[in-house]
Amino acid sequence: MQFLDFEQPVAELYEQLEKVKQAGEKSKVDVSATVKEIEEKIRQKRLEITQQLTSWQRVQLSRHPNRPYTLAYIEKMCRHFIELHGDRKVKDDKAMVGGFGDIANHTIMFIGHQKGVNTRMRQLRNFGMANPEGYRKALRLMKLAEKFNKPIVTLIDTPGAFPGLEAEERGQAEAIARNLYEMVLLKVPVICIVIGEGASGGALGIGVGDRIYMLENTWYSVISPESCSSILWRSWDYKEQAAEQLKLTAAHMKSFHLIDDIIPEPLGGAHVNPDEMAETLKGWILKAIDELEPIPPEERIRQRIEKFSRMGVFREV
Repeated sequence: MQFLDFEQPVAELYEQLEKVKQAGEKSKVDVSATVKEIEEKIRQKRLEITQQLTSWQRVQLSRHPNRPYTLAYIEKMCRHFIELHGDRKVKDDKAMVGGFGDIANHTIMFIGHQKGVNTRMRQLRNFGMANPEGYRKALRLMKLAEKFNKPIVTLIDTPGAFPGLEAEERGQAEAIARNLYEMVLLKVPVICIVIGEGASGGALGIGVGDRIYMLENTWYSVISPESCSSILWRSWDYKEQAAEQLKLTAAHMKSFHLIDDIIPEPLGGAHVNPDEMAETLKGWILKAIDELEPIPPEERIRQRIEKFSRMGVFREV
């Protein structure tokens, strides 16, 4: 297990737990009572840390190396999944994945960012930063789902759309803008869930839907805390302050009415118990589909447009 800097008290308790278990195996002594006591201490310490998390610490949790990514959730939630590839124009973008999967009695089009689970895969997946062909692939799959009248679920986890010269040459801004326009008019239910990082247009490119959810330890903003700090203070040293000022956590987004709800994570974060997190996510997806499917398509589109038209507040001074 890997621990972040603010999780060191938990890491020390895990070390104690491992030593007790090893001592019990060597001496053949019953240490179950001690094990239970330490496990309860771990639970209490995680609860204490979770209740005091800062915005920056939640950003760190959203990037935890053990945190499940899109394909991990799909694998755990679906009995079968068929991945579909390519935008039919340039190539297959590995940073954006999608395909049909089945949950309970529903066939669903899943689309999401994929970061990669090790160094080689992160390079292959471009660290979850999609190119224009990734967003065009996503739109192609959405249109396919609409053709067969299947609901769409998007899983958002990106540090941003790829900002390279070649991406701009192939129309990055146009691809994202096209997705925003087309997603508003889709005739099938669309559920968008931020499962990790939700950065800027890269997240918004698959983030227009009837239901917008965020996992408890995720963030959604036009810019990352580090980039904000480097622009305002010419240094990354103020990233914690930037994170607080950006108001980017799930709780902030809910208070601004930019999302519909917050999906709770297991104690300590999604990476602590991925199976439990996937089961929770599955329940929220099924609940949303059951709520949205009875609504006529025209009414669903009208509500979607109204939903996004209401976003944003201002104060006259």
